[in-house]
Amino acid sequence: MTGTVLPDTQQHRSINQRIADELGARPNQVGAAVALLDEGSTVPFVARYRKEATGGLDDVALRTLEERLRYLRELEDRRATVLDSIRQQGKLDEALEGRIWAAESKARLEDIYLPFKPKRRTKAMIAREQGLEPLADALLGDPALDPHTEAAGYVNDQVADAGAALEGARSILVERIGENADLVGGLRERMWAGGRLVTKVREGKEDDPAAAKFSDYFEFSEKFTTLPSHRILAAFRGEAEEALDITLDAGDADEEPNPYERLIAAEYGIADRGRPADAWLLGVVRWAWRTRLLTALGIDIRVRLRTAAEEGAIGVFAVNLRDLLLAAPAGTRATIGLDPGLRTGVKVAVVDATGKVVDTAVIYPHEPRKDKAGALKTLAALCTKHAVELVAIGNGTASRETDALAGELIKQNPGLKLTKVMVSEAGASVYSASAYASAELPDMDVSLRGAVSIARRLQDPLAELVKIDPKSIGVGQYQHDLPESALSRSLDSVVEDCVNAVGVDLNSASAPLLRRVSGISETLATGIVAHRDSNGPFRSRGALTDVARLGPKAFEQCAGFLRIRGGDEPLDVTGVHPESYPVVRKMVERTKIDVSELMGNAARLHQIKPKEYVDDTVGLPTVTDILTELEKPGRDPRPAFRTATFAEGVHKISDLRVGMLLEGVVTNVAAFGAFVDVGVHQDGLVHVSAMSKDFVSDPRDVAKSGDVVKVKVLEVDEARKRISLTLRLDDEPGADKQRGGGRGQGGGERGGRAGGEHGGRGGGESGGRGGPRGGGRPQNDRGGKSGGTGGGKPGGKGDSGGKGDGRGGRGAGNDRGRPAPANDAMADALRRAGFGKG
Repeated sequence: MTGTVLPDTQQHRSINQRIADELGARPNQVGAAVALLDEGSTVPFVARYRKEATGGLDDVALRTLEERLRYLRELEDRRATVLDSIRQQGKLDEALEGRIWAAESKARLEDIYLPFKPKRRTKAMIAREQGLEPLADALLGDPALDPHTEAAGYVNDQVADAGAALEGARSILVERIGENADLVGGLRERMWAGGRLVTKVREGKEDDPAAAKFSDYFEFSEKFTTLPSHRILAAFRGEAEEALDITLDAGDADEEPNPYERLIAAEYGIADRGRPADAWLLGVVRWAWRTRLLTALGIDIRVRLRTAAEEGAIGVFAVNLRDLLLAAPAGTRATIGLDPGLRTGVKVAVVDATGKVVDTAVIYPHEPRKDKAGALKTLAALCTKHAVELVAIGNGTASRETDALAGELIKQNPGLKLTKVMVSEAGASVYSASAYASAELPDMDVSLRGAVSIARRLQDPLAELVKIDPKSIGVGQYQHDLPESALSRSLDSVVEDCVNAVGVDLNSASAPLLRRVSGISETLATGIVAHRDSNGPFRSRGALTDVARLGPKAFEQCAGFLRIRGGDEPLDVTGVHPESYPVVRKMVERTKIDVSELMGNAARLHQIKPKEYVDDTVGLPTVTDILTELEKPGRDPRPAFRTATFAEGVHKISDLRVGMLLEGVVTNVAAFGAFVDVGVHQDGLVHVSAMSKDFVSDPRDVAKSGDVVKVKVLEVDEARKRISLTLRLDDEPGADKQRGGGRGQGGGERGGRAGGEHGGRGGGESGGRGGPRGGGRPQNDRGGKSGGTGGGKPGGKGDSGGKGDGRGGRGAGNDRGRPAPANDAMADALRRAGFGKG
């Protein structure tokens, strides 16, 4: 019986119901959101202005919905292809169709399709053509038969002897076993739950300098289910660079009898009961497991590990990017940007309160010229001439020397009232050489454009960083190992959400910033800027409709996110959408207060009863949002700008002392902790275990990039340029070494050179959070000197407390402490924190 493809509406209901179940939402909420997205609405628009339709789904839920919708629709497309293929083969019956429709993942669908998938000519196919399938069925169905006696009856001109007949029968059964979707799925999940990733150094690479960065993985093992993304990616990178060999250990597969083979045998009723065919059938099972299933499942597990690692790494990148984009803006204040350099000099650019470049220079205060006096004179003159308030210093090469220079400038010129701030210059060089920078600053030398970017990103990080490809901002780990499309899609979504959450000044925004506004394409962004240049500033949002090719749909999507200050319509400075202006007019009529007087008048706004303005077209959520916007018109959701005050006399790592209390800026956050700049050109690491007295599952719950924090110095290793910090200001330096094991949430991860890249919850001989011999090496479940969750020696409870089982637990380590590889900004952060080679 052939199947019938389900109607589109039924497929869509199925998809919507699945998403609703996953999100914990109602199907009608999901259905409305899906319809809006299909109509061309953006996530920011739907989240902000269509709350009635979606039941208040926020941007996070909508992004998840969007991703799941993409995946499930791809699944449905593939399902239709599979059904058509099997139907054309004449093999689609009702039971098979039911199994195909019940498949809830691409992996499950492919398992079911495998027996019917067109494939190259196999040994099993040849055996069937030779008429050997009845022999396979006979021996499987009745083990009392003697294999060789039965096989002798199948000898012919194509089958040389009984041995060849049995080999063909085995090939048929092995293929049948390998294409049993339910069996393969069960074995795969068992291997995932109990298997481990094992790495060892490739023969002949032990002393290879190029392989040294992977030394922590020269002998390493960890369960698939506990591997963090950075270890998975590090191991695969090591294999790709021919430094490591990877084995996917099935777990207890070495036991006798093999539990996987037992499951296969049980599926087909095969057992050793002394019957003539039992030994042969058990041999078929063993052959199927070792030559086909183990290899196939290994490939599946590799894909699963990489997918999970990529998703985790992309998630880290996205969160860090969001924190950076939503960092506090210094605002409209004249700023001088300093792009540090030694031989090539410090590039200087002055921008006015609007970000317009008003002056540039190059000074040479450092080696080899050492013209500090001339440099200070030039800077003082520029700051005086342009009424500069802020000094933005790039955090690259020579940044500490340049920061000290800025300190002298401030000290010598107290009347200028300057404030200096260290600014991340990640991506500044990319911007400098970009086509947009060439168009924006056509007459400026490329080397000076970086200083302009540094100054502007202090004034408004979001407005400046959108000019750079998000991937070039470099706040992720292993980004070159990540799938380009998935990474770009995730980061573009982050930028879009951030831009629309803050809002954009229509009359000052650049084309790259406008392009990130809901509903505005690159072409429209360019058109808006061109219209503004030709006709002057926009006086109202409605004037946007005069822009070529900006139609009603684009206006609907973008208008609420664009701001106009000092225009003809007071509401244009708020987040109230033009479609809701009539609601505000009603409020004005009933309160008898002018719009401009009502805006910001909290007392009168609180007297307004939202339900009185609800009708068939406007719901309570919209009215509530309108009142919120009117109370704080044009509010910026980003935090207030503040700067860290670095300690006087602390300029280099040798100036640090254990126990010092310092103020610093969080420069990067990873799963294992936060990196903090305390003003010594060497970021310190606050391990996750030292971020709070309570358990911290996600370091970003405690600190985000750009946060100003107070820390205590726990340990300084000047030789290796390693600084260990804590946010728990009552922590006593060295206490971990005395306590040993203990809870040690982060364990060896902080103890070794790699800091949080490696280790786990105890680690190393010192246990706890890792003393000087803590576990910088990744978790290694093979034992050695690693304890369990609290460190110590193999087995028992460890020397100094904590739980240990001799297998290294979660995050054990040893005293070798080398970092697993990282790259880009994460690697740079590790190097600046002293973990790895600088």
